[in-house]
Amino acid sequence: MNPSARLLAVGLTCLSLWLSPSTQAADDPLIIATASPAGVYHVVGRALCRAVEMPCRAQPGDGSSANLHALRRGELPFAIAQSDLHQYATLGTEGFHTDGPDTSLRSVFSLHGEPFTLVVRRDSGIRDFEDLEQRSVNIGNPGSGQRGTMLRLMDARGWSRTNFRQLHDLPADQQSMELCHGNIEAMVYTVGHPNASVAKAIRLCNAEIVDVKGMFVDLLVDAYPYFARVSIPGGLYGPDQRAVATFGVKATLVTTADTDPALVYHLVARVFADFPRFQAAHPALAELTPRAMIREGLSAPLHEGALRYYREQGWIEREDEAQERHWQRRQSAARVSRPGQ
Repeated sequence: MNPSARLLAVGLTCLSLWLSPSTQAADDPLIIATASPAGVYHVVGRALCRAVEMPCRAQPGDGSSANLHALRRGELPFAIAQSDLHQYATLGTEGFHTDGPDTSLRSVFSLHGEPFTLVVRRDSGIRDFEDLEQRSVNIGNPGSGQRGTMLRLMDARGWSRTNFRQLHDLPADQQSMELCHGNIEAMVYTVGHPNASVAKAIRLCNAEIVDVKGMFVDLLVDAYPYFARVSIPGGLYGPDQRAVATFGVKATLVTTADTDPALVYHLVARVFADFPRFQAAHPALAELTPRAMIREGLSAPLHEGALRYYREQGWIEREDEAQERHWQRRQSAARVSRPGQ
């Protein structure tokens, strides 16, 4: 082959690769951003990768806020994020105020509920959230969902950093051992249960989970539709672990409008084609239902690839006016001023 012909052949090959999403997907692993390897997000991300039956990697990282920023920058196609931070990013509020609304965000489906979990050393004398005042507490690393929820709760309570003896920024996979070593007296975690990090703290550090309730929690739940009163069942971490009253959010699988609809459709179809297998990945997924996953905890419109599958299954009508009204109500509610202000 002469040099000109060879150059033309190379050029055509490169053009065909650029035009073919399926070829790209075959060559490059699909990335699903998760959070700490110790948390449920990462377990769920790996379960999603097993479901799609294509090269796929669950990528650990700094959590919900970091994942949503990465989606905005176009660095990855899918991420798991808390429903509250997902909504902040969609509307350009809270930690996303500088960036402004991210109108490209799209929901795929919601996942497990994530109770706000307060774990304390039994010898600390901390019996509820109010007892955290002037204590040493880990609120999570910047960019994590647990930190975002804790800051929102502090705001509802009327607290700032000065109300604590010390606040720590440890990631989820380090906080249990810091609790064991006595470097912190309490840790917070917004996570599905049972969770390995919480189990480690209870098993090794003589720790327990305590209630998070009160008027400030009621204000928070009433003002923001992505929060709900929830409980952590007793017995998950041993026979003496009682049921705990708290509140929580939902984990959501998030993408952007630019993600190939065929890819989103494939992921959704594979998950629901063998739904019991997906649910078996973690106890937190056991109670999921398709109906709830495509309606509850969604903080952005559904992606068109996901909508196509849901319509084919008869789960959503082509012009689902009820869903659109629901989404509009969520947007309006998110603009309500902060509780207590």
